[in-house]
Amino acid sequence: MNAMTIRIGIAGISGRMGVYLAEEAMAAAILAGGTSRSGAAPAGAPHYPDILALARDSDVVIDFTHASAVRAHAQALAETETPWVLGTTGYGPEEEEAIRAAARVIPVLASPNFCTGVNLLLLLAEKLGAALPPRQYDAEIVEMHHRQKVDAPSGTALAIGRAVAAGRGVALEDVVVSGRDGHTGPRRDGEIGVSALRGGQIIGSHTLLFTAGDEQISLTHHAFDRRVFASGAVRAALWLHAQPAGLYGMRDFLRL
Repeated sequence: MNAMTIRIGIAGISGRMGVYLAEEAMAAAILAGGTSRSGAAPAGAPHYPDILALARDSDVVIDFTHASAVRAHAQALAETETPWVLGTTGYGPEEEEAIRAAARVIPVLASPNFCTGVNLLLLLAEKLGAALPPRQYDAEIVEMHHRQKVDAPSGTALAIGRAVAAGRGVALEDVVVSGRDGHTGPRRDGEIGVSALRGGQIIGSHTLLFTAGDEQISLTHHAFDRRVFASGAVRAALWLHAQPAGLYGMRDFLRL
């Protein structure tokens, strides 16, 4: 199917990200319309009363809404067999299971970040995690976002942590230490520290540090415009539309 004939639906179309997604969708394909809490959509975009109605009129749906909507959206999109690009973060095990269940019926691309640069950083994080002995190199992640962001640490920071942990052959949940958890005391060998900062209107900044007694390696990514997430999500949606059912990530789309 020609990209310009693919109908893209936007869950949460009147939100900050939704507006960018709608603009990028109109530039690359057909904007089917969207859902919103306010009951309104950007000028010229059809508004749908719920996710099920939107899914029925869309060839693929992009969803950057809220963790509380994940299970309902998974059920609706699986029911209509509509591919799903999920950029929502901050969900838990029950939502993860709902995503996996949907992916047995439809193609689902779930990612905490749709920037090409961040996904390259994740690849490097895993390689460095594998190459640098945890007894010699402490791994620390520092992220900062705008003051309105709900989840902390961010989904991207946790993805970086998972990449480092994968390189080390461990599960992040077994080694992560977050200042948000009230942790005190010295770092132990192999722990991965995550610090979440909030303030102002910073779009997104992530730094991964590997620090030894005699050197430090740092990887940093700064996002300057939310449009970078929207353009990446729309490009991923056009790719996902042609894929079979399954659970995908940005590495699959970028062929990393």
